[in-house]
Amino acid sequence: MGAYILRRLLLIIPTLIGIMAISFAVVQFAPGGPVEQVIADLTGQGGNAEGRISGGSDVQDFSTDDFSGKYRGSQGLDPELIAKLEKQFGFDKPPLERFLKMMWDYARFDFGESFFSNETVIDQIKSRLPVSMSLGVWILIFSYVISIPLGIKKAVSDGSKFDVWTSGIIVIGYAVPSFLFGILLIVLFAGGSYYDWFPLRGLVSDNFWELPWYEKIIDYFWHLTLPLISLSLAAFATTTLLTKNSFIDEIRKQYVVTAKAKGLTDRQVLYKHVFRNAMLIIIAGFPGAFITAFFSGSLLIENIFSLDGLGRLGYFAIVKRDYPVVFATLYIFSLLGLIVGLISDIIYTLVDPRIDFERRDV
Repeated sequence: MGAYILRRLLLIIPTLIGIMAISFAVVQFAPGGPVEQVIADLTGQGGNAEGRISGGSDVQDFSTDDFSGKYRGSQGLDPELIAKLEKQFGFDKPPLERFLKMMWDYARFDFGESFFSNETVIDQIKSRLPVSMSLGVWILIFSYVISIPLGIKKAVSDGSKFDVWTSGIIVIGYAVPSFLFGILLIVLFAGGSYYDWFPLRGLVSDNFWELPWYEKIIDYFWHLTLPLISLSLAAFATTTLLTKNSFIDEIRKQYVVTAKAKGLTDRQVLYKHVFRNAMLIIIAGFPGAFITAFFSGSLLIENIFSLDGLGRLGYFAIVKRDYPVVFATLYIFSLLGLIVGLISDIIYTLVDPRIDFERRDV
């Protein structure tokens, strides 16, 4: 197992470089980059750009000569100003040199500064990490703690009334988009049209740090209630049905009949034999569930409930073409995804020692 883990760790490097290289190449052809963003501000198509340019005194230096450059809307601007913008954003260097510098900095976890704010990228990520952690961790806990026992119960009582009506609820919950259910919860319980029981924005109240420790816990979950309910529906439904189908497949296999013929009770067969085999597919889906719940899955919910998490940070960075934030979050998400995938393989062997990755080609 040690050699397999070492090979997987070494494979993370070229995989991560490949992901970043493809993304970097795509961005080179995407219109509306940071230089164009500032040009739009200067030509009256956006806000004030003076604060975005180092040495703002040169901003008003225009020329009547057309600048036949590569940036849309740059006509009428001083070519020196365009060159200054390119240098500030790092576009005065060849793409390969910029990519290699970026990867060298990222290898040392130096993610630089945002193009359009005075914060470093790592500070922006740190400030929004508690929101994403709160949503992702609690969603995984709730979905697995509830869905796995429910899925086992449904598999054991397949075709019963309990299985039918719970399946109906699960299908409805899966069909309703989380953001739509979130809007419904706001209308009903967050001062929309009926009740004003829950807060509409933020992870904690403004006076959170002045509260006693037990009121802090209450306040924290009071703010999380509606977002967690909205996000848990799809994860809850998927994990429940996956667990049920996995256990049904195992229950119908010949070794279950043999175990029962030897005198083992249904409970012994279920938890000593079926459980180990059926849980493998649940574990296999954990990395994807983790990444989805922790990062991308909460994007719409973060916007609806005004929660400044990593999903919202990445979304607005893409909209504003804030490339340091875009590439840094992509790098971190990809790295975590690869590491979590390796961890799931290790858990595989703990659940079922018969699995030996040493005998397989990576």
